[in-house]
Order: sequence, then structure tokens, then C-alpha cells
Amino acid sequence: QDELKFSTGPENGTAVTEFILEGFSGLDQRLQLFLSLLLLLIYLTTVMGNATIIFLVCADPRLQTPMYFFISNLSFLEIWFTSSTSVKLLLILGFGRRTISLSGCFAQCYFYFALGCTEFVLLVVMSFDRYVAICQPLRYAAIMKPQLCIRLVLAAWVLGITLVSCHLVVLSKLTFCGSNKIHHFFCDNSPLFKLSCSDTSLLWKIDSVLLSFVLLGSLCLTLAFYMGILFCVLHLPAASGRKKAFTTCSSHLTTLAIVYGSCIALYVRPSKDVSLETNTVVALLNTVLYPFLNPFIYSLRNKAVRLALKEVIARATTQR
Repeated sequence: QDELKFSTGPENGTAVTEFILEGFSGLDQRLQLFLSLLLLLIYLTTVMGNATIIFLVCADPRLQTPMYFFISNLSFLEIWFTSSTSVKLLLILGFGRRTISLSGCFAQCYFYFALGCTEFVLLVVMSFDRYVAICQPLRYAAIMKPQLCIRLVLAAWVLGITLVSCHLVVLSKLTFCGSNKIHHFFCDNSPLFKLSCSDTSLLWKIDSVLLSFVLLGSLCLTLAFYMGILFCVLHLPAASGRKKAFTTCSSHLTTLAIVYGSCIALYVRPSKDVSLETNTVVALLNTVLYPFLNPFIYSLRNKAVRLALKEVIARATTQR
């Protein structure tokens, strides 16, 4: 049984030094074990799928194009994003290790939001790349030069990390001197703000504005590029080309609906009015399901990637 841990605080006598993550604690022990095995399978598949994409893009010259350069960066990001929450969730469900230190909690929260914000910016970059490829095919090579691609990816990382550094400053202002039980499976904003004994009214507003700016801003830009793609596709002369483009875009939009829908439900409204139980379930969509689907949606269903994978397997088999 986990125990509350406190240390002497300057103002309130005691200050929390450790949190207890209570997400899914109400489930039967056998069900928690089953979920841990299922999550482990999903996590390993996610990591292996994304790692395979990175390896193929680096090893096969045919995949060293702007589109696959962005996809490999997304895969790299997804490995760390899902690891920031899934590893701790595995420890919670499989071994009952629910405690996390105050600094560990802040670090998890920081990486979750920093990597998430970076991904939203990268999704805008990827939609821009697809827009140029479909709507400006003759100018694609001239526009999407390697230098521009590298700068766009760096801009995504710098922007995501910089914005969430402000978020970390907000977190560092909080003090905790009451209960240390977080009703979630990771250190998210809502439970941390609710546990704080500081005045968090201003922090709720700052956090809501920051996350709304990132989410809604990137969503509007991404949808604008996909709308441009849609208009271009409608003017394609060949029906087969239209069908292929519609199939690709519809699969991309499905995954975007999952990640944006779940994040908007969690963060683009006053979080004080959202139940923590709802947050826990919805958060699984963008921390577990979305990273799991990405390798299949963006890469492993493409003929060029499947061909490269078959060749790598064939070479490995021949060498044996």
C-alpha cells in the first residue's frame, strides 16, 4: 500500500514530495493484469512499427524524399511521446507501482505537452508537404528542398519546446500541501491544478489559452491545406487518381480526428468542469491509440514502404 509522503514546507507546515497515480485503481486485479498485457502488446507494436519506418527511410534511397523525411521524424517523435505515459501506465497496471516523485511528475507533464505540441506543428508541416505535392507537382522539387525540410522540422521542435517551457514555468509556481492522490494514469494539468493549494484561477486561464492556441491554430492550418488538396483532387482528370487521393486523405483525416478530437475534449474548455474519470478514458485515445495507428496509416500501407520492407527481409533471409 502506497503511503503519503510529505516534507516540511515554509508556509503550510507540510508539502507533497510524491504523488500517487490512481488511474484504473477501481478495476479488478485480473482485469488490470489483462489490460497491462494488452497495453504492452500495443506499446511494443507502436515502438517497433515506428522504429521500422525510421530504419527503412534511412536505409532505402527511394524513401529519402521530403514526405518520408517528415514521416520518419513523426515516427521518432511518436516513440518518445507514447513512452512518456505508456511506460508508467504499464508499471501501474502490471506491478501496482503508482507512486511518482514531484520532479518526475513535472518532467512527465513537460515531455507529454512538449512532444504533443511539436507533433501538432509537424502535422501542419506534413499537410503542407502533401498540398504542394498534389497541387503544385511541377514545382514540388523546387519548393521542398532539403534545406527547407530540415528548417521546417527544426521549427516544429523549437516551437513545441518553447511554448511548453512557458507551461513548465506555470507548473513550477504551484505548491502542493494537501492530498497527493492524482485520479489519472499520468501527470496531466487538470488533476495537478485541482490538487494544488495555490490560487490556480489565473493558471487555468493561461493554460487554456496556450493549449487552445496550439490545438486550434494547428487544426485550422491543417484543415486549410487538406481543403486545398480536396479542391485539387476534384479537378484531377483520372478517376483512379481521385480515388487514390481520397483514400489517402480520408485515412489521414481519420487519425487527425482521433488526436484532435480527444485533445480538444480534454483541453479546449474550462478543465475544472470536466470529470477526471472522463479525462482518463479520453486520454487513452491520444496517448495509446493514436501513436499505435500512425505507422499503419502514414507508412506501412504505402507500396514503396512495403516493397522496401520486403527487400530488407529478403536480404536478411539470404544472408542467413
